[in-house]
Amino acid sequence: MFKKIVVGTDGSDTAKEAVRQAVDLAKNVGATVNVVSAYRPVDEGRLRRERQEVPEDLKWMVNPREDVEALLREVTDEAKESGVSIEGFAREGEPADALIDVAEEEGADLIVVGNRGMTGASRFVLGSVPNKVSHHAPCSVMIVRTT
Repeated sequence: MFKKIVVGTDGSDTAKEAVRQAVDLAKNVGATVNVVSAYRPVDEGRLRRERQEVPEDLKWMVNPREDVEALLREVTDEAKESGVSIEGFAREGEPADALIDVAEEEGADLIVVGNRGMTGASRFVLGSVPNKVSHHAPCSVMIVRTT
């Protein structure tokens, strides 16, 4: 049924629930998971200040996506414990665009998103992740109840 599942995370509780459900589904159907986390560019001045505060041999770790990479390592390590094949993708930009791009690039069969932002009038707000993904995804979309 599904061979490749894409799911996003920002570290929030609702995103963790979406990831949990995507991993459970992948385990049940033998699919792989691509977990995506989007980030915004970090001001170069801030990066310079942070690099000054770390030892020389660790300066390479201070980069615009270090927080995202740490989050992705945490999520992928947890999923691997359950026996699911999983890979993390850190992408600069908007979360919905990142999910759609990875789904296209990886040939995903399914994108899993949480329902946050899909209730009441807020579902009509331009840019809501589940709304945009559901309208522009190159594959099926599963919206899971996360709240």
